[in-house]
Amino acid sequence: MTVERPKQVIGEIVWRDLTVPHAEGVRDFYRDVVGWEAVDHPMPAPEGGEPYADYVMQTPPGPGAGDAVTGICHARGSNTGVPAQWLIYVRVADLDVSVERAVKGGGELVQGPRDMGNGRLAVVRDPAGAVIGLWAD
Repeated sequence: MTVERPKQVIGEIVWRDLTVPHAEGVRDFYRDVVGWEAVDHPMPAPEGGEPYADYVMQTPPGPGAGDAVTGICHARGSNTGVPAQWLIYVRVADLDVSVERAVKGGGELVQGPRDMGNGRLAVVRDPAGAVIGLWAD
């Protein structure tokens, strides 16, 4: 039996994260306000630091229980320099080309490109100052 992989659509939002200095308190805030359940996502130790955990927030018990809906991350390690705000990640065809076009179009590279194991990402700031994550499989 062959399992078909879902078509990867260029331009679709593929993930969303919130990166903040103190992820535990914000994790608890969204748990209480929205009902999300938190699952630790182990992170490697940053240079000179100790390992820590970011959080994958999942839907609460009931229909669709346990579906991962977002990440809440510490602004350290690989997320150092990422602004404290909700960040969406949009799939692009070629990450390097998209980053180059962003910079040429008046934007700024905030972070990356970097490998994530199952893909690559970069964070760019548009000419108006808003940031967006770019993702390539």
